[in-house]
Amino acid sequence: MAGGSKFNSLYRGALFATVAMVALPAAAAEASKDFNIAAQPMQGALNALSQQSGVRLLYPYDQVSGLRSPAVNGRMPTRQALEAIIGRSPLRVAIMKDGLIALTADTAAPTGLIKASAPMGYVAQEAVAATPREAPEEVTEVVVTGTRGVARTVTESPTPIDVLSAADLERTGKAGAFQALQTLVPSFNLPARAGGVSATVIATGGLRGLNPDQTLVLVNGKRRHKTSLINSVSSLYNGSVPADLDLIPTSAIGRIEVLRDGAAAQYGSDAIAGVINIMLKDTPGGSLTVTRGQNFDRNDGDFTLVQGNYGTKLGENGFLNLFFATKDQALSNRAEPIASSIRLYPLVGGALDPREATVDRMVTRNSGVLPQNGVNLGYNARYDVGEVELYSFGTFSHRVSDLPFTFRAPTNVNSLPQVYPDGFRPNLVIKEQDFELAFGARGVIQGWDWDVSSTFGKNLAKENVSESINASLGPASPTTFYVGKLVSSEWVNSLDVTRGFQAGGGDLQLSFGAQHRRETYQVGAGEPLSYAAGTYVIPAGQPSAGSRPATGAQAAPGFQPSDASKTKRTNLAAYGEVGYTIDKLFLGAAVRYEDYDDASGDTVVGKINGRYELTPWLAIRGAASTGFRAPGLAQNSYAASSSQFRQVNGVLDLLQIKTLPVGSREAVALGAEPLTPEKSKNYSVGVTLEPLPRLSITLDAYQIEVDGRIAITSTLTGTAVSNILVANGLPSSLSAQYYTNAIDTRTRGVDLVTAYRHELGDYGTLRLTLGYNHNETKITGIIANPPELAALGANYVLFDRLSQGYLTKAFPKDKVSLGVNWAWDKLNVNLRGTRFGSYTVQQNIPANDRSYGAKWITDLEIGYRILPTVNVAIGANNLLNVYPSRSGPSTAANASYNVNTGTGQYPGISPFGFTGGSYYARLQWDF
Repeated sequence: MAGGSKFNSLYRGALFATVAMVALPAAAAEASKDFNIAAQPMQGALNALSQQSGVRLLYPYDQVSGLRSPAVNGRMPTRQALEAIIGRSPLRVAIMKDGLIALTADTAAPTGLIKASAPMGYVAQEAVAATPREAPEEVTEVVVTGTRGVARTVTESPTPIDVLSAADLERTGKAGAFQALQTLVPSFNLPARAGGVSATVIATGGLRGLNPDQTLVLVNGKRRHKTSLINSVSSLYNGSVPADLDLIPTSAIGRIEVLRDGAAAQYGSDAIAGVINIMLKDTPGGSLTVTRGQNFDRNDGDFTLVQGNYGTKLGENGFLNLFFATKDQALSNRAEPIASSIRLYPLVGGALDPREATVDRMVTRNSGVLPQNGVNLGYNARYDVGEVELYSFGTFSHRVSDLPFTFRAPTNVNSLPQVYPDGFRPNLVIKEQDFELAFGARGVIQGWDWDVSSTFGKNLAKENVSESINASLGPASPTTFYVGKLVSSEWVNSLDVTRGFQAGGGDLQLSFGAQHRRETYQVGAGEPLSYAAGTYVIPAGQPSAGSRPATGAQAAPGFQPSDASKTKRTNLAAYGEVGYTIDKLFLGAAVRYEDYDDASGDTVVGKINGRYELTPWLAIRGAASTGFRAPGLAQNSYAASSSQFRQVNGVLDLLQIKTLPVGSREAVALGAEPLTPEKSKNYSVGVTLEPLPRLSITLDAYQIEVDGRIAITSTLTGTAVSNILVANGLPSSLSAQYYTNAIDTRTRGVDLVTAYRHELGDYGTLRLTLGYNHNETKITGIIANPPELAALGANYVLFDRLSQGYLTKAFPKDKVSLGVNWAWDKLNVNLRGTRFGSYTVQQNIPANDRSYGAKWITDLEIGYRILPTVNVAIGANNLLNVYPSRSGPSTAANASYNVNTGTGQYPGISPFGFTGGSYYARLQWDF
């Protein structure tokens, strides 16, 4: 055609790929039709769309070769079907002029869909040319989370959802997906350190002020298994057992969809706060990225991240994407040297030991980010066998985490001078092996779109402690111990079926399915000497003569045989979901039944949601749902001891805390009862606005009520508790805690997300984003002290003021995120500002409360494509080197700062850390 030749000649030499032209009459574009298009190569999908809609499609074969389309089934407008087909491909709407829609294959563009805003009329035989600057329209992401059947855009979703592309994650400069979410999602909170021990290992972030395990994590729409490392002896999120997103390399992620709404009726247990769905890459090509950085201050915290992925065709009918990542994070430390007035060595003849004058008074080495290194591997694959698509994906990870513990000075009764004359610092090493494999098939039978899958995931963590001692065994004690192991696994089998119908002048989407889930959790005992109770007595002539040291390995006593356990349970579920669209109205409903074969029992939960388009640019939406979260097997059976600082009667003291299994004799003696599922009610209402072609605004208010919320008890310590522990065969030196359905909470908040894109002509494109979250949690009920605990006296409280504060006061109530991205030719500049609101660390004695003011954190990255396939970037996280407000010097009313260790001047739960700013450089090769 002459017009086509003219069209191609004008595009020759431009940055855009060859263009496909789509002729869509207005009536054909907007009228709903029945589509039955299987997942297949893009060429076949476009041909099928043309045949089933009567729309004329013109495209060059070379530009769609290697691309694939998802299945598109149901009744919908032709334009919506086209969006679903090209939504996850690099195809973009380049021209919309005089009734012409032209698509470009822009491989450099982020995954998404360019939404048409101009009316579509009949296209003539002759195309109309345009300059590349006229082509792009605003990118509107297509999402699959939160709805079944037809994919929707973010603003068309009846519930709030965020979509983060691979480029978004990369430009944060963060070393993991969780850290990137902290920057990009306003309602997501990720403290630098939620607490001690395993809480420093796993990434522990929560949505809307709730616990991490109250958000369900999916990969390619399939449930991700949980870690075996419970958040024990932590301040925030204590007792939660989440899925660890840092075991999925960012090089594997095509995009992340974050559903900010209760979705237990759709996806099952844990989806109280929402759903995080990670979609793995499935496009051709590959990349290799090396990132290197360190902190501004003290030149510590070095990290190196090497990532890569490669996607290729698998024969003529398949596709395979391979990915890997290696991470090496070095220690950072913000402790301060202790004062010379603090004595570290025992007196010699009543005088100071001469070593006091020369000893290194930087006694703490672990007040910051702790060392960690690991390797993550994985794949994402699919293959067509006739009309059926087979698919599989998997990850494998090996991670080693070092947890240095508090310095034991030579004056400490456990620092036996024969072994540690200058004191010692125990070091716990956790070695993890984690894997997940998924296999499935999907296709279409008589218009019904079906998907059957099986997924198995497992996390194994082995713990060893070195530079330690079981001082109760005397100087002959080993200094290295095997502490034990934790193992968690999940096997999930699912069937999902959906189909669209025409009913009553509208479009009906009917979905149903079933799921079988098998969970196991194991605590493996450590070596006998790691928990042995020896009879050694400090001899005469030494400090503390006649006293008996603590039993078990210092810092991390081994799991005892009485702690060892292996539990399992099976869950069966069935769900039904319906969505109905007529004119400008969408209504949806879902119901789910789940049955556990343990004490969790069975439950039925439901959800209704809706959206109404008031004008072409304004819509209202809302949802109401019930939900639940079954107790984690780890919360029922985890048992371990660890040394942690706790304030007791206003004094900061190092306690050896024993987490008791709920069903153990000693826990029952302290009032423990079997755990029951948490139950929730979730309400949200919001508006979506697109008042300008490139401006989108979503505003949503929400309320989440959780009854029977599982939490750790207060630290139970003192003579009365010791007597109960001793009576059950435990050492008197221990303090105790256990998990219980302690509280009812109500969380209220509002989310605002705004994005605007502006074309600067010859100077590129400017994209502005604004995010805001206000979130407040209140405790609406606390269970009374059980009789067993009440009998011990008024000083024993099941859930004390300290514990309450970590649920209600320790999170910033407000978070503001501002982003500016400027893309011009080969240059990309990304500037972010995040304001974390004020928060309070509440203590049992109100005079000891400490409040921390709001802070702005600035991040900057500048990238430049030096070659068509090579990009370099330099950046800084926390560019202005902002620290949290200091806790202040140690006083009678401030026990936060520990003068004996030089720590506590900054809050460990700070949402942006307490090690200051860092810089990095990144080199990326695309191929």
